[in-house]
Amino acid sequence: MPSALSEAESAAVPRFGAGMKLRFDQVRDAWVVLGPERLFLPDEHAVEVLKLVDGTRSVAAIAATLAEKFAAPAAAIEADIWPMLQDLSARGAVRL
Repeated sequence: MPSALSEAESAAVPRFGAGMKLRFDQVRDAWVVLGPERLFLPDEHAVEVLKLVDGTRSVAAIAATLAEKFAAPAAAIEADIWPMLQDLSARGAVRL
């Protein structure tokens, strides 16, 4: 089981980086994170998380929403989504 996040990690409020947007691409028939000279094709689980990234919800709040939607423990979801958000942050798609 993934380890629990620190308070600071749980309280982090992700938002899309400069010029980055989550959009449904009709041509690809898929959700994409689109930015200047960049395109990310998130999987279906990442899309569920990214739909909740609005610059106001914390990681904990996103996890709580997904926990309710999928009847899963919020702590486990939080621990699962944090590495994805960190990876997207390192690529400039999301800011934490």
